[in-house]
Amino acid sequence: MLVASAAEADERGLLVAQEGQPRCVIVTGDQPSPAERTAARELQSFLKQVTGAELPIEPCTQVPRDPPQIVVGPSARLGELLPELKLDQVGDDGIVVRTVGNALVLAGPRPRGTLYAVYTFLEDTVGCRWWTSSESTIPKKPTLEIPPLAVTYAPKLKSRMAYYRDAFNGPFAARLKLNGSAARVDEALGGNVRFAMFVHTFFPLLPPEKYFDEHPEWYSLIDGKRTYERAQLCLTNDEMRQELTRNALEVLRKNPGAKLISISQNDWRNPCQCEKCRAVVAEEGSEAGPLLRFVNAVAADVEKEFPDVWVETLAYQYTRQAPKLVRPRSNVVVRLCSIECSFVEPLGGEQYGGGEQNEPFRKDMEAWSRIAPRLFVWDYVTNFHNYLVPHPNLRVLAPNVRFFVDHHVVGLFEQGDSQSGVGDFVALRAWLLAHLMWNPARDEQKLIDEFLAGYYGPAAPHLRAYLDLINDAGERSEKYVRCFMPDTSAWLTLDEINDATELFRKAEAAVSDDATLSARVRRERLPLDHVWLSRYGALKVAAKLRQKPFLGPEDPQAATEEFIRVCRENGVGNWRERHPFAERAEALRSKFGPLAEPPEQAKGLEASQWLDIQDGQFRLHTHQGWAKRVEDPAASDGHAACMPGDHREWAVSMPLSGDLEAGNPWHVYLAARVEATAEDGRAMTMGIYDSGQRKGVTGRTLSIDEAARDEYQVFDLGTHKLGEQMYFWAAPPERPGEVQNVYVDRLFLIREQPKD
Repeated sequence: MLVASAAEADERGLLVAQEGQPRCVIVTGDQPSPAERTAARELQSFLKQVTGAELPIEPCTQVPRDPPQIVVGPSARLGELLPELKLDQVGDDGIVVRTVGNALVLAGPRPRGTLYAVYTFLEDTVGCRWWTSSESTIPKKPTLEIPPLAVTYAPKLKSRMAYYRDAFNGPFAARLKLNGSAARVDEALGGNVRFAMFVHTFFPLLPPEKYFDEHPEWYSLIDGKRTYERAQLCLTNDEMRQELTRNALEVLRKNPGAKLISISQNDWRNPCQCEKCRAVVAEEGSEAGPLLRFVNAVAADVEKEFPDVWVETLAYQYTRQAPKLVRPRSNVVVRLCSIECSFVEPLGGEQYGGGEQNEPFRKDMEAWSRIAPRLFVWDYVTNFHNYLVPHPNLRVLAPNVRFFVDHHVVGLFEQGDSQSGVGDFVALRAWLLAHLMWNPARDEQKLIDEFLAGYYGPAAPHLRAYLDLINDAGERSEKYVRCFMPDTSAWLTLDEINDATELFRKAEAAVSDDATLSARVRRERLPLDHVWLSRYGALKVAAKLRQKPFLGPEDPQAATEEFIRVCRENGVGNWRERHPFAERAEALRSKFGPLAEPPEQAKGLEASQWLDIQDGQFRLHTHQGWAKRVEDPAASDGHAACMPGDHREWAVSMPLSGDLEAGNPWHVYLAARVEATAEDGRAMTMGIYDSGQRKGVTGRTLSIDEAARDEYQVFDLGTHKLGEQMYFWAAPPERPGEVQNVYVDRLFLIREQPKD
């Protein structure tokens, strides 16, 4: 069966296949692990796709040492070939890819090392590329000869997760060498770095419904009152800690094989204000002080029964600053979170290309790295307010990974568009981040170019120019680009949107004869389409006033339907965190549906002189039933935003685009009505707030006499210069039983005409 002799293999390198015929055999151990069996099968499968030859898989006891062979995983044969090699000393997830005489060794420590060695060989030497879970490029080489190889490598990041929906797929995650807890890699794929419990675990471990009535002292003291509502635990209470530890140990007993358990704060603020907790905060100079002392004590007890388990906690929001005195135990891992940062410049200092925007986070990272032997990081790489718009952070991904690794980070969770199949080049981002987490020394520009060329073909140069334009725009704006941005108006101008549109037209023309590539390019245009649709009216006004081209859709209603169709074809899921796409589709259809009659104040005005913002465009805070969109025949478009009168939350809001600055100043009006049984008093409140300046621009309280009508009344909010980081808000009066509902129909803006 094996034609090539050992001498021939030595002379020509390792000949794997010749003219579609096998010239070597795949050799495994006598009892390979599940992942090692997968490694051998994957190697066989992909080499057959490459060469047409199916290499046999045999245990080492069935294959002599002389014939050309690929040795996969630990075995007696591996020991014969490399007697000095100690796989357990290679490092977690480490790989050995080495030619030895007429043999190629592909091996690594268990559970994943051998599998990763195979994928590294297939990618780096053979040329296989797995772009997504269902799309790949596999070269065709009927004759495949392997040159001399000598690679031994272990990644510095022990836990790696690119948190994108497609990267959850088990085989794809394994091929990208992602092993984070969200990757669906079973034992046959080497498993993952598994948590017994994952972040925000205070209340899951001590549920208030079970404990609060008997032990209110276990929970936060806030303003003199013990509470569990959006609160934390009293971290200096020893009795509480003992019960939480008992529960945590029980969780670990039920999860054999788990490597970590998180003992961490709830996903909100309100730490305990009791005297003992405040004393620790004062002593440590940080809320992380009582938290880390508490976690250390829990970890000491965990270590007695589970010496190999790490206890993780969070340095998140109010606990982000490192403490002065306490240090993490050897089995404690602190996970630092970057949620407050600007993602248009690197997080690190000058050597990483960073500037002043992220200096506070940088100092916290440096402080933690001085006191912690190892760190995890939770990083944010998308716009959680809107997955479906461009996000200008592509250039910071690589320097941020390097900054983390250089500061003792061993686990990295890159939170991307996990809830959406459509976003800002999500396939590229998942692939790029996976490669950088495996090896931060890789050249990110070459990686980006490789993906673009391999995945989009002739469209690649135009898409590269588009990505450069988007990231140039973010950098040029010098704005603080957070991971929660309502739209792109703060950093992306009309001129740049027009130029981006021209680049996509060129990209689409370049692949017009290829249906597969055309579909890929069309999907990537969706975020740009969403920019046009979401900022349509304001951009049209800006183009008119500034005498600029407007390359947005001529028929926005038809463009909306096309946008919705393509999004759904590509498995869009949510359009923002925890918000289904159907919500956004309804809002866009409402925006571009049949036009409502202009209000009296706007009749006779040109389209560039006023803007109508209908209820379908409002942001409704549906939490706890605070607001919803309802049919209302009295409303100008047959629908309205409705808030029950039993609360006072700003449950109806509308971000005001930076595009409005072109038309400043604007006269602002609101059409609203109130249903009430009360005869007097407060009916509703409304106003405009500047979140950048953290102050109100204007506000107004309406009385029952003004607003309690069957018909909508128009209320004047005055004339103002409007811009980014401002938003309109409306709220009911918190008068249960007296005010039933508050309805908001439309917000409309009329340009203040310059005086002669």
